[in-house]
Amino acid sequence: MSDENNPIDSEMTVLDIISRHRRTEAVFKSYDDQAGECICCHALFEPVRDVAKKYNLDLEKLLAELEAAQ
Repeated sequence: MSDENNPIDSEMTVLDIISRHRRTEAVFKSYDDQAGECICCHALFEPVRDVAKKYNLDLEKLLAELEAAQ
């Protein structure tokens, strides 16, 4: 279920984002190869900004892709 009144931001955890916007799970999964592990398995409770830093991902690109998927 999408919640368009609450945009995705870098402080939200992976779980919060996927719970509110189910289609974003595919975005996280698309980064698993680059991360070297399943982001949903290993970083579910981490804020997306920390996930980007941990896995050396482009935070702005990730947020844009998550926004587009919701």
